[in-house]
Amino acid sequence: MSPIEMYYDVASPYAYLALTQIEALAARHQRELVYKPMLLGKVFEATGNRMPAAVPAKGKYMMGDLQRWAAFYGVPFRFPSVFPVNSKTAQRIAAILPAEQVGDWARAAAHAYWADNLDIGAPEGLQPAFDTLGWDPAPLLAESESGAAKTRLRELTEEAVARGVFGAPSFFVGDAMFWGCDRLGLLEHHLSNARAA
Repeated sequence: MSPIEMYYDVASPYAYLALTQIEALAARHQRELVYKPMLLGKVFEATGNRMPAAVPAKGKYMMGDLQRWAAFYGVPFRFPSVFPVNSKTAQRIAAILPAEQVGDWARAAAHAYWADNLDIGAPEGLQPAFDTLGWDPAPLLAESESGAAKTRLRELTEEAVARGVFGAPSFFVGDAMFWGCDRLGLLEHHLSNARAA
């Protein structure tokens, strides 16, 4: 069976919301979950898209929408003081972690930003995420500045664009793409039908 692939950036509030739900969804359908960090700003540049907050009417709507989704999922949410945030360090760390650790890091970093209102663009803002996981930040922060980390994140971002990604979160099951935390129901429906077939 095809895995669920999740392209995400912790700078996206909708990616944060999806990160709180996707692991349980994958478990319900007995699917492997593969996290694919990317830089959303670079995806926007490549596709001509822009964040909803950059469009006044969408930005106004988004504030209430995010609160409603957080209440629906039963998860904490606080719109951060620093927005947008530079997520490259968090995303580079994700790009070089062993696959089995990426989801834990994504959730911890996203929670630090979208629930705890920490500036994850600064190392001290990521510290609680490291603390939650019991990880020593020094080697990972150092490695995030390496050429290998930068190259890997760039490759994942280019891969996302090549597959048709234009926003976050984006999910793939084979060639089928689902965009947004509000498409998780459709993703689940697709998986149910795929298993029944």
